[in-house]
Amino acid sequence: MTNETLQDIRYTEIYNAPIDKVWAAVATSEGLSAWFMPNDMEPVEGHEFHLNAGQFGMSPCKVTLVDPPNRLSFNWGKDWTLTFELKELEGKTEFTLIHGGWDANKVTEFGAPHTPIRENMNQGWAGLVKKLQGYVEA
Repeated sequence: MTNETLQDIRYTEIYNAPIDKVWAAVATSEGLSAWFMPNDMEPVEGHEFHLNAGQFGMSPCKVTLVDPPNRLSFNWGKDWTLTFELKELEGKTEFTLIHGGWDANKVTEFGAPHTPIRENMNQGWAGLVKKLQGYVEA
């Protein structure tokens, strides 16, 4: 099987909120739960945790990089990596979400091929980055 990498999902938004507030929203369990999924994440490299993906059950994750308040990455499930990048812009925050690890020849833990799932997730993230905006700008 050849490795047919699909493009990362990437969204960049500018939030009218200070970087520390956005960092707290993406790098704490409470913050992530507010706009993404219930979880027991801790911003500690090597920390293993779970995202509660509702009907899909508990999804295993592992924090791989913590660089406050600019960057957090974690592995999600068996193939994916989520990265949150933050950049301070005079009291506002440029937020970039990167969801990588897509491969046309792979399937998720639940047997679904990556290509259609990526499309669904891409739509999902479009809504989630707006949900995060509402949370940090409130």
